[in-house]
Amino acid sequence: MTTEIILHYRPYESDPTQLPKIAEKAIQDFPTRPLSRFIPWFPYDGSKFPVKPKRSPPVISGEAIEDVKQSLTSSEQAVKSQSYDCTVDLLEFQPSLKKQHLMQSYTLDGQTDSGNPDKQSGERRKRRSWSVSLPSSNCTGKILPLSKKLQDSLKALNVHSLYRARWTIGHTICDHQTLEDIWAKLNQIIRHNELPSCNATIQRHLGQIWVFCDIMYCEYVGNLLKRRLALTGKIHLFVHKYGVIFSM
Repeated sequence: MTTEIILHYRPYESDPTQLPKIAEKAIQDFPTRPLSRFIPWFPYDGSKFPVKPKRSPPVISGEAIEDVKQSLTSSEQAVKSQSYDCTVDLLEFQPSLKKQHLMQSYTLDGQTDSGNPDKQSGERRKRRSWSVSLPSSNCTGKILPLSKKLQDSLKALNVHSLYRARWTIGHTICDHQTLEDIWAKLNQIIRHNELPSCNATIQRHLGQIWVFCDIMYCEYVGNLLKRRLALTGKIHLFVHKYGVIFSM
């Protein structure tokens, strides 16, 4: 019995000393190990089935069997008519293509995108919708205890100071600035870790910026936002399940 082998190789890898070795390895038998004898986990003497089906198996009519045979025959013919050469449309297996040209075609899109870095960075800044601060202890020494008004509100709602809360910045309080301008400034502040335990997201379809922080830092964060972003109106502190619990 002979075995037919079709070996696909790249033009720049056509080493006549290595190709026969690759072909020999391809037809070697896979290592196998003998399976251990199956021991059932229930008493079984071999005289009857231990489990009996509740319902009888379905009866397949002769017409259904013929339909299955016809579909199998047509699918086999379609497979035989198709080429099983999996390298027909792959550039790297083309005999007239060199490795250098292949690598150039792979990197062409990357070079096109990097042609205008200023435009690319601007588009990426506009698409950015989340900003997260890194853990830092630089700001904790400047943070004062919560005001009595906020403490009373937390006590009445039974909300712990480690709960997460959200400051909402609307486009109506931006004072002749666009929401994108505010978002760019906020990214700079968060990037320099000036807001403890904060992450922010811009909701462009709502015309809002959400700044999340721990309640124990919320007044420090709110005051810094109003001062550094030059916000003119009130910002509201929202807590999940409780709604707005504080404003400044």
